[in-house]
Amino acid sequence: MAKDLHNMVQNQTNVVQFKLLGFSELQGLQTLVFWILTIVYAATLAGNTLIIALIFISHPLHCPMYFFLSHLSACDILISTNVLPNALKILLENGLQMSVQNCFTQLYFFGASAIIECCLLSVMSYDRYLAICHPLRYSSIMNFRLPYYLATLSWIMGLGVALITYFLLLNLYFCGPASIDHFFCDLPPLLKISCSDSSIIEIAVSLVAVVIALLQFVFVTISYIFIFNSILRISSTVGRHKAFSTCSAHLSVVCAYYGSLIAINIVPAKDYSFNLKKVLSLLNTVVTPLFNPLIYSLRNKDIQEAIYRIVFQNKKSKKW
Repeated sequence: MAKDLHNMVQNQTNVVQFKLLGFSELQGLQTLVFWILTIVYAATLAGNTLIIALIFISHPLHCPMYFFLSHLSACDILISTNVLPNALKILLENGLQMSVQNCFTQLYFFGASAIIECCLLSVMSYDRYLAICHPLRYSSIMNFRLPYYLATLSWIMGLGVALITYFLLLNLYFCGPASIDHFFCDLPPLLKISCSDSSIIEIAVSLVAVVIALLQFVFVTISYIFIFNSILRISSTVGRHKAFSTCSAHLSVVCAYYGSLIAINIVPAKDYSFNLKKVLSLLNTVVTPLFNPLIYSLRNKDIQEAIYRIVFQNKKSKKW
């Protein structure tokens, strides 16, 4: 009896590793999913790296809008690299043992990247608001220094605020067996296996979600209300189309990102299965980072022209 009690206490307090179950329900499809995710990850890295390189070497792209886009691409690389390599290991090994420290670190960077992306999307919407609603004052407001300040502030906000959750997690202890039914260390399944009172961390995360995500979503929405109002007041059809084309790619990225974020966090967990939760998490952490370079390369003429100039110049130089 005493031995059983000792083993129970050991299971509750000495958990040093979590087992990520990943996609255990995908019987016979794990190899297919592995190759799909590998292709998506490679395309995400290639696409976002290409965007960053184009903005760096192409002089016509040296403006605030594309400066912010390069930071958004860097954030997308962080999101994918934080989640996908371990997800691929899970598919190969039918599960993955991860230390508590590594799990907390992964969760920290997941939360930080989500906050950074929200901040960058808000900054980009503010940039488009100034360009379309106040074109004469745009250069004086969005001067050389302000874009650097706004981008730096976005990264500081994400990396700083996410520390709140990280330090609160250090006070939790976990029950055994410590199995997480997910493909990465997300907060809800982690709290589910905790033996501690998690009310404080839940309140803290809720406050962060309201202050950071919800308020910034409202800010982006209000910005686009003013943008659309200004576009509709343009007399010529060509002028309206040109004005809308400058923000259509960003608007598509905003809809894709916040759409997946709202589906994951706003809809109560009891209204859908946890398998659907995994699908929505895949959309947010895997598919959305791939959408950003695709949307900007397909819907942005400046990016298309930069790609064309580089390809055309390379072909021309090879002929000589």
